[in-house]
This record gives sequence, C-alpha cells and structure tokens, in this order.
Amino acid sequence: PPPPPPGLEPDQSLEPQVTIRKQGENTVEEYRIGGRLYMVKITPPNGTPYYLIDEKGDGRFTRQDSYDTGTRPPMWVIHQF
Repeated sequence: PPPPPPGLEPDQSLEPQVTIRKQGENTVEEYRIGGRLYMVKITPPNGTPYYLIDEKGDGRFTRQDSYDTGTRPPMWVIHQF
C-alpha cells in the first residue's frame, strides 16, 4: 500500500515491541509497550499456546488460554420466513 501522507504516520511508541526466544522446548513471545511487559505468549511444541497477561499493570500475570472470553450473546430464532 502507498505510504500515509506526511504527518499521519502511526505513532511508533504505541507499537508493541515483541521479543521471541526459546525456553527449553517452548517458544516464548514477550510483548512490551514503553518498556513495560504486559503480555507473554507461550507456545509448547505439542500443544495449544497460552497467554500470561498483566491485566492491572501491577506485575501479576494471570493465565489465559486464549483471547476468547467465553462470553456469548444469547441467540435464538424469533421468526422464520
């Protein structure tokens, strides 16, 4: 795509810095903004990836198996034509 017009470039300070490394057999991706670690994605060699997320910014990470919150809106058929 063509570059954005001058003055409308994205703010690079808002782009996350991603560091990918191997820890044992796992692949670990660390996501930082402004030098602050806020999320870690861990991908085991034979499993599904999971995330450790610092939700409050206090350095305490909670495990989340996916970004899917599990919340589903109620869906039912009201009328069929």
